[in-house]
Amino acid sequence: MEEGFKLSNYLDKLIGMTIEFAPKLLLALVVLIIGLWIIRNIVKMIGKTMDKSNLDKDIQPFLKSLVGVLLKVMLLFSVAGIVGIETTSFVAVLAAAGFAIGMALQGSLGNFAAGVMILLFKPYRIGDLIKTQDQTGHVQEIQIFNTIISTPDNKTVIIPNGQAISGPITNLSTREYLRLDLNIAIPYEEDFPKVERIILEALLSTPKVLSDPAPFVGIEQFDSHNIKLAVRPHAKTEDYWEVYFNSYRNVKEALSRNGIKMAYSEGIELGNIGG
Repeated sequence: MEEGFKLSNYLDKLIGMTIEFAPKLLLALVVLIIGLWIIRNIVKMIGKTMDKSNLDKDIQPFLKSLVGVLLKVMLLFSVAGIVGIETTSFVAVLAAAGFAIGMALQGSLGNFAAGVMILLFKPYRIGDLIKTQDQTGHVQEIQIFNTIISTPDNKTVIIPNGQAISGPITNLSTREYLRLDLNIAIPYEEDFPKVERIILEALLSTPKVLSDPAPFVGIEQFDSHNIKLAVRPHAKTEDYWEVYFNSYRNVKEALSRNGIKMAYSEGIELGNIGG
């Protein structure tokens, strides 16, 4: 009898708590869902407004991310108030939790600071072709914690801002044109002046290869079985990859057409910035 009485009391308390808190929890859930939807649309509207105002495109993703985070924090406070959590106590708990989380996520805070530095000092901007952390691609977004780049093979690479600026950054878009470093190997028996003339003609007939600065062909190294040639055409930054592949194709066709043998060679490097 006594155990049944205790169980009945527990059930009554549970039902009472459910009746008391269920409407608040339901209202809080509705507010949360609607609030997130409103925040998403506010961020979109802010983005459109910034586009129309011609605000620096580098800072737009950063500001949108920051506004989104702040609005979500405010929404969290509102939901907590609806549930019945005292905001002063909630702030104290959040402050303590924030300190602990901040200590655990020092890297994320460092990435935030690095994002601010990127926007202030602009080592690269949206649309620039950069090479950092062994990744090469065009900058798509500079967010509060990450830089997003699109690689030539159409992959999206997310690089933490702290890592992006922790080492050397090669910004290939700061110059009007780039030098392509191509390497071709020929056997020792081939006549270099003849090969040089054929390669230069092939390069100058390749679309978008610049005539000024003029292409250059020289002997770079004598290997044990072949001669390694340095082939150096130039192209505008936006034409880099098109010229890179077309140059190799046209040079190969020209050498084959003239009966010039090619030897095996290792290592094809990314072109350097033309001076």
